[in-house]
Amino acid sequence: MISEEELRQTTVDAFRKSGLSKEIAADIADVLVHANLRGVDSHGVMRVEHYIKRIKEGGINPNANPSTVQSSASTLIMDGDNGFGHYISKQAMTEAINLAKMSGMSAIAVKNSSHCGALSYFVEQAASANLIGIAMSHTDKIVVPFGGSEPFFGTNPIAFGFPAQSEEHVILDFATSNVALGKILNAREYGDAIPDTWGVDAEGKPTTNPENVSFLSPFGGPKGYGLAMVVEIFSALLTGAAFGPHVSKMYGDYNKNRELGHFFMAIDPSIFTGLDSFTSRLDQMIQELHQVTPAEGAERVLVPGEIETQTALKRKKEGIPLPDQVWASLKG
Repeated sequence: MISEEELRQTTVDAFRKSGLSKEIAADIADVLVHANLRGVDSHGVMRVEHYIKRIKEGGINPNANPSTVQSSASTLIMDGDNGFGHYISKQAMTEAINLAKMSGMSAIAVKNSSHCGALSYFVEQAASANLIGIAMSHTDKIVVPFGGSEPFFGTNPIAFGFPAQSEEHVILDFATSNVALGKILNAREYGDAIPDTWGVDAEGKPTTNPENVSFLSPFGGPKGYGLAMVVEIFSALLTGAAFGPHVSKMYGDYNKNRELGHFFMAIDPSIFTGLDSFTSRLDQMIQELHQVTPAEGAERVLVPGEIETQTALKRKKEGIPLPDQVWASLKG
């Protein structure tokens, strides 16, 4: 088990050795450790080796300087200068929060970015500022569209964050595929078998071996496919980024900039109802959901993000488990 602080500092050190500034390295490490704390290890520090490879190959600008253009009173367009998506996205949501505090609502379209990690981090930023946060991003093609036999969209995650008063924030973060690709990669790291609903092989057949997964399927058939397209429209078409099969590969095109797009929104509940009213009623909703009679085999009804919050509390106290090869890679 590795302590939160040791893991964060070791991750910062790994990026600093690759030429990143202290500020950028710290922001990336914060997003990655956030994922590990919440038990979303697929989006945590196991990715560091990959990111450093992209730096060395020229696919990421290690010291990017994102710039913004204000397109209206409540909207910004951010150019990420082909830097780290974690750093860029944290800045984008910070801008969204500041604008929403002034205007009530805000939207930030990001272009020329790269993989940004777990979106839950950024909507939690908003929720911690007593705002509703929305975040979405696209990725390179790996998900077969409903009715199709070859991939077109990526896993295309979307996330929402809602501030509560005495209860924990409600955080919903999910890929539009049955699972995120990172979960497949994590299973490969641990040598675990996977459910046959997670992915298909090169022939389109379900497989329980993560090594044989070539493509993923959308969750809920046409529903997940439709939502993936919506995320692509917001993240790519609205931002001016490449879409679908035109996006460079995360694993393969190491010397190419990803040029990904992200879309962020922040909403101040007080422009619709008082903040105290909103957060206290959300508390009430959470508490009443907890009182719903549980189904057979379940302890109680949980709300989105609750399992991850419980995991984070446990890992903050007991430490974060990591495969030996991941820890060795981080230590260099």
